[in-house]
Amino acid sequence: MVQELLLRILLAPFSLLYGLGVSLRNLTYRLGMVRPVRFDLPVVSVGNLSVGGTGKTPHIEYLIVLLGDYLELAVLSRGYQRKTHGFHYVQRSSTARDVGDEPLQFKLKYPDITVAVSESRSLAIPQMVMDQPGLQLILLDDAFQHRSVEPALHIMLTEYARLFTRDFLLPSGRLREWRSAYLRAHQIIVTKCPDELTPQEAEQIRKEIDPAPHQEVYFSKFRYGTPYRLFGPQERLPLTSSVNVLLISAIANTDYLMDYLENRVGMLDGMPFEDHHYFTPNEMDQMLLRFNQLPDDQPRIILSTEKDATRLALHAHWLQKHQLPVFILPVAVEFLFDQGPAFNEKMKAFLLAFES
Repeated sequence: MVQELLLRILLAPFSLLYGLGVSLRNLTYRLGMVRPVRFDLPVVSVGNLSVGGTGKTPHIEYLIVLLGDYLELAVLSRGYQRKTHGFHYVQRSSTARDVGDEPLQFKLKYPDITVAVSESRSLAIPQMVMDQPGLQLILLDDAFQHRSVEPALHIMLTEYARLFTRDFLLPSGRLREWRSAYLRAHQIIVTKCPDELTPQEAEQIRKEIDPAPHQEVYFSKFRYGTPYRLFGPQERLPLTSSVNVLLISAIANTDYLMDYLENRVGMLDGMPFEDHHYFTPNEMDQMLLRFNQLPDDQPRIILSTEKDATRLALHAHWLQKHQLPVFILPVAVEFLFDQGPAFNEKMKAFLLAFES
């Protein structure tokens, strides 16, 4: 704690400079020197103030499931860490290198929806509308800071264990903007909440956030499903104490996932990497070595996330050659305190009342 505090103090001047730059940029929008683009169809942004780890992808998937049967919707993402540039539609045959891991995940799970990637949302949206005139809704992935487009609805996520109210600007903290930027949001979701969160604790967090009159605060958690095999025959394997697990994860924060697994499996070993990391051949060899070091007195598997699966698939031939049992842990969002129906109705009411 002392070292962390000292480091934060040393980095404070750089955070101040960073904050001044952010303030000047936002000022150009407030003064009308730069005008964001609004569109004739509803655009919903799902983002956060901090750097990664708040659960944007599962929350976008929640919206896809909620609205996909009623509306012709599309998802637009930057395609972070992809090796291509410009505007691209995501195909099921695409790779994570082509389009990024999260956009590919959306397309593989929901093949009937349109998924696109582009560095410029303001240019990509007209292209999508021109190509798909029946489009009724666009979900923007991680676009809270991308002010060139003015969404009709901002959904801002903040992680329970790392609330934006207790964080600091980069580089001394993880915030990409001043805390006050939360006022742009219409809905705030506190994500990755523990199962045992009480209504009293939730109310304290709500008071700490201090929502404006136009804002609602919701609380959500992750609900993990039964792992399924990545390659080979279709198979699901429940996680029990009779299974030893090597967890391969390249996501922003694995604490929530590790806490979930620790009391559910036998031996748990982990190989964490940076978010969106592309695995190298040497790291795949290390993975094999670590897997073989797991006790073999009971079944052992390699477990990973759906997002990581898109990058592990780049090594499909190697994984199949070594016959490694790679299983993927699916995840979905669940609202606490019976807030799900209220959130759903709010979304539907917004769409019914939308005026261009």
